[in-house]
Amino acid sequence: MPNIVSRQIRLKNRIIGMPKESDFEIVEATLPEPSAGEVLVENLYTSVDPYMRGGMRSAELGKPLEGRCAGRIVESKSDQFQVGDYVTGMQGWRDHYIAPAKSVTAVDLTIAPLQSFLGAVGMPGRTAYFGFLEIGQPKAGETVFVSAAAGAVGSIVCQIAKIKGCRVVASVGSDQKVAWLLEKAGVDAAFNYKNVDDLEAELRKHCPDGLDIYFENVGGRHLQAALAVMNMHGRIPLCGMISQYNDVEPTPGPTNLSSAIGKRIRLQGFIVTDFMERNPEFYSDMQQWITEGEIQWEETIIEGLENAPKAFIALFTGEKLGKIIVKVA
Repeated sequence: MPNIVSRQIRLKNRIIGMPKESDFEIVEATLPEPSAGEVLVENLYTSVDPYMRGGMRSAELGKPLEGRCAGRIVESKSDQFQVGDYVTGMQGWRDHYIAPAKSVTAVDLTIAPLQSFLGAVGMPGRTAYFGFLEIGQPKAGETVFVSAAAGAVGSIVCQIAKIKGCRVVASVGSDQKVAWLLEKAGVDAAFNYKNVDDLEAELRKHCPDGLDIYFENVGGRHLQAALAVMNMHGRIPLCGMISQYNDVEPTPGPTNLSSAIGKRIRLQGFIVTDFMERNPEFYSDMQQWITEGEIQWEETIIEGLENAPKAFIALFTGEKLGKIIVKVA
C-alpha cells in the first residue's frame, strides 16, 4: 500500500484558561509502512473528553494529540486482525495511525454502533458503571444526586441508579437537558443550575430525606451543596470537576469539607483504568440493559477532523447533549 498522508491535530500553544481554536493546528504527516505486528488504522470517529484538558498542560507542543478513537483496519501485519476489522485505540485527533496490534481493541458491533464505543459503551460508560457501583455502593431506595447529568458519564450514572432502584436527582445547564433527563433517562427530578441562586436550598427541596450518594462531575458549589445535604455514611465518587479544569488560579475548596468527618462520608477518586480487568462484566450488563431498553443515550456528532478543537471547547461551554464525538471520515 502506498504511504498514507495522515492529517493530525496538534497543540500549537500552551493553553491558558479556556481553550481557543487558535491553540490548535492541523498538519499533515506521511506514515511509513506498518512493521511486523503492527496495523494501519483509518479513524472513523475520534473522541473529545474533559480529562484531555489536564493532559494538555504537559503535552509536547507540535506533537499530535491523543485520545480514544474508533476506526477500521486498512492494513495488517498481525495475525490478530484482518483488513476490515473495527477497533478502538488511543491515537485519536488524526485520520490514520500505525500501532502495535496489541494496543488496539476489537469491538462487537452487535452491542452498539461503532461511535458508541467512544461513549455509552466505551470509556464514559465504564466510568459511570464502575464509579457508581463500586464506590457509590447503591442500595434500593437511596437518593442519588448526579451533576453534569446529561453528559456522557452522568447520563449513564442516572440510568444505572434507576436500574438499581434508587431515587435520582439531576443537575444540568439547560432546560433542554432537564427535559431529556425526565423524559428519556427517567430521573425523578432535574433542575437547571444556571437558574438557581441557592444550590443547597434547591437540592434540599428535591431531597427531603437527604442525600446518600453524590456522583461528582462538576466540583465547586455543587460539591459544597451536596456535602451539606448528605446523610450519615454517604458516598461521593469523585469522577471529575469540570468547573475547575480551565482555572488559571486554584479554586478554593468547599468551606464545609469538615462535615465529611462527622457524617462519616466516603469521598473517593478513581480512574476507569482501575477496573480494566473487569470490562467483560460491564459489556455483559450493558448489552442486557440496552436490549431491554433500560439504557438510552445521546450523541452530538461534529463533522470533520478539522472541527475537533471546536468540539473539544464545546465540552466546557455546555453546548452539547450526551457524548460529543468527531466524525473523521
